[in-house]
Amino acid sequence: MDIYEVLNELYDKRREVELGGGDERIEKQHEKGKLTARERIDLLVDKGTFVELNPFIEHRTNDFGMEDQKGPGDGVVTGYGKVNGRPIYLFSQDFTVFGGALGEMHAKKIANVMDLAAKNGTPFVGLNDSGGARIQEGVVSLDGYGHIFYRNSIYSGVIPQISVIMGPCAGGAVYSPAITDFVFMVEKTSQMFITGPKVIETVTGEKISAEDLGGAGVHNTISGNAHFRGATEEEVLANVRKLLSYLPQNNEEKPPRVEVAEKEDYRPDLTDVIPFDAVRPYDVRNVIEQVVDADSFMEIHKDFAKNIVVGFARIKGETVGLVCNQPKVMAGGLDIDSSDKAARFIRTCDSFNIPIITFEDVTGFFPGVKQEHGGIIRHGAKILFAYSEATVPKLTVILRKAYGGAYVALNSKSIGADLVFAWPNAEIAVMGPQGAANIIFAKEIQNSDNPEQTRQQKIEEYREKFANPYVAASRGMVDDVIDPRETRIKLIQALEMLRSKKESRPYKKHGNIPL
Repeated sequence: MDIYEVLNELYDKRREVELGGGDERIEKQHEKGKLTARERIDLLVDKGTFVELNPFIEHRTNDFGMEDQKGPGDGVVTGYGKVNGRPIYLFSQDFTVFGGALGEMHAKKIANVMDLAAKNGTPFVGLNDSGGARIQEGVVSLDGYGHIFYRNSIYSGVIPQISVIMGPCAGGAVYSPAITDFVFMVEKTSQMFITGPKVIETVTGEKISAEDLGGAGVHNTISGNAHFRGATEEEVLANVRKLLSYLPQNNEEKPPRVEVAEKEDYRPDLTDVIPFDAVRPYDVRNVIEQVVDADSFMEIHKDFAKNIVVGFARIKGETVGLVCNQPKVMAGGLDIDSSDKAARFIRTCDSFNIPIITFEDVTGFFPGVKQEHGGIIRHGAKILFAYSEATVPKLTVILRKAYGGAYVALNSKSIGADLVFAWPNAEIAVMGPQGAANIIFAKEIQNSDNPEQTRQQKIEEYREKFANPYVAASRGMVDDVIDPRETRIKLIQALEMLRSKKESRPYKKHGNIPL
């Protein structure tokens, strides 16, 4: 055998691996509206940059007829490439080979590439499309999941980890995405659940479809297990590329900066965005659009816990994380889900050196028996904990209302805010002037000849004495009362001033956040 025969053999084997489960199974994958593992990689990484690792790995199981079944690549493609010119490591499960089921060598490939990502300080992206554990391999496949979960956990906060659900992700497999930083799903073709519809019907008698149990809509709106969704795989993968553009390569770097054209930072329209009446709703996204660079806001968890808005944006080309009350939903009050959503995002920003800007307009923590019994105390405490432990630059702008414990929780000076600005119409108090006046002056109002007129007088008296921003400013709890039209200017100046911020914490293994 000469060198050319050896080379031909090599390329024949590569073609066999690249074909996966074969043309018939690839066609079935396409009929479901799904791309193949390699087609997905081609869409995710920059053209011509993907380098495959361990392509010739195969299973070594001899039970249940597996000795006669070949599995090119053992059902997963792993390797590295570039996104927007920056390296990433990845895996892409191949549903055409054993239904993408995870076995011993399949897991070994994923674990190996995760270790490489951590050693090299690069983001890690997992494209999930799997029927679950390979039952023919028994407990070995479960052990494989354990190795992946362990790495997800140990590398959390070290490198960005992104999971993309592009088909089924069931049983123990769902815990890997659950640990990662961001989860994307594709509408109608991806599902996540611990136990499938058939098992649920057998055990509980409940009948439900896979889509209604664990589809993209469910996890993006009800459970909060997913952060993004898209109508097609192409749309989802384009958004993964976009998300990566906001993130640093690892926890020792700062996010990439983008050059932006010089524009006027004074924003006269901001005075018209928020109603002066403290009880009238508005969309906080209109404030965001006025303050951040044009078209730079990427909302996260958009359809979950809509009473708070979080996401990445850029201000003068610098990545920032935004945490914003949404007054048009539940008057911007904080409940269990919004507390979890905000705390998780704050900790993500802090992990990856992204400054946090809080736009505050909050009535308080949402009242009710259901909230109290559901643990609003514990969940609300997560926000306090997250802001307090964060060491990145932390800025707050009080847009209108800042009442009670929610005022303290949302990055007040007392829990570590670097700078707090307030608009001149802001009300900062233990509670709203209406409620406070009704309690403090109850007897005077009741005994008055004109109770309603007296109530309004007392409301204004309370607002003037206690609820305006100058009282808080006089005590140093607000650094400055600013013209709303200068909000972007003030934030640009503050971010520049805080760019070299360093802050340490007492030595400890880790904090004990109230989970």
